[in-house]
This record gives sequence, structure tokens and C-alpha cells, in this order.
Amino acid sequence: MEMTGERRIPAPREKVWQALNDPTVLKDSLPGCEFMERAGDNQYNARLALKIGPIYARFSGTVTLSDIDPPNGYTLTGEGQGGVAGFAKGTAKVRLAEDGPDATLLTYDVNAQVGGKLAQLGARLIDSTAKTLSDQFFTRFVNRVAPPPPAPEPATPEGAPAHAATARVDWKAELASQPLWVKVAIAVWLLIVLMMVL
Repeated sequence: MEMTGERRIPAPREKVWQALNDPTVLKDSLPGCEFMERAGDNQYNARLALKIGPIYARFSGTVTLSDIDPPNGYTLTGEGQGGVAGFAKGTAKVRLAEDGPDATLLTYDVNAQVGGKLAQLGARLIDSTAKTLSDQFFTRFVNRVAPPPPAPEPATPEGAPAHAATARVDWKAELASQPLWVKVAIAVWLLIVLMMVL
């Protein structure tokens, strides 16, 4: 599986770089991530519970960073095992570039291989699942790195109880309204982690 893309993140490059190297941010951003920690210099261990087509399994894997050029990017090499579900391995090149004073353009180039039952699912299903997981990852990642400003509270009419109104957010509509670069950016780390743990 090969995938390339880019994502504009409304945050300074240094802040995005730090988030891409923060296990807590990555764990909170990864769908199904049960565990992620630094395993050594430039290396992370992770465990995810994922459903890919009819297959549901826990995947454990390791990602190693190389060609590190802060805050411009790095190369990730990952391997993961999902027991009877199969395995995955591959590499991903991630690059960060300034896009204005308070925005970062993240580009990625992923090349991954899968085996076992996963390989029997077919490229279309695997690609579709990878895209869905990446969308979820980058939506969460952007919300951690550059959370949207709080919505202004509606004015309370005179005589009405002065309690704070709770705003309800339609996340599906919010995600659908995001520009293409927002959706594409989610693909980078999710594909990297998917590649790592499948």
C-alpha cells in the first residue's frame, strides 16, 4: 500500500513537531490506542485494538524514527503483529514546512506491506480502512495541537435564570465541513501507526 498527502495544521511548526514526538498526544489521537510509550531513543511501542473489515484484533508494534531533522521532519520505520490477523511493516517520510506565521504544512509519503488474514481482505478494504482511521487520527490530533476557540456564550435574556448554556457540537457535521487538507493531514500519523501495528 502506498499513500501520499498533505495537511495544513493551524499551529506553529515547532508546536506540531513537539506534538508528533509526544506519546501522550499520539495515544489520545490514535483510534483504539490502548498503550503507547517511549521504548528508547527514537523508538515507541504501542498496542491498538482495531476492526478492519470482519477482523477485530489487538495489534502490537514498534516504530523507530530516523533521518531526524527537527523541526522539519523524520522517517518512521514500523513493524507490527496482530496474531492470527496478520502483520504489517513499512516506512513513512513526514515533513513539516511553515505555511504562514501560525500554520504548518505536513506532508507524508507512506509505503507499507501487510500479510496474513489482512492481506486476504483486499487492497480496496485496507485502503478504505486506513483512510477512515487517518481521518479520525488527524481530527483528534489537530484538536489537541490547535483546539478551536470556545464558542461565545449566548446572551441571557433579562429575568431568565443565569445558568450557563451548554453548546452541543455536531462532530460529524464539523468533520464534513473541514477542508480537504484537514482530512488529508489526519492520514499521516494514522497510516504510520496503522502500518506499525497491523
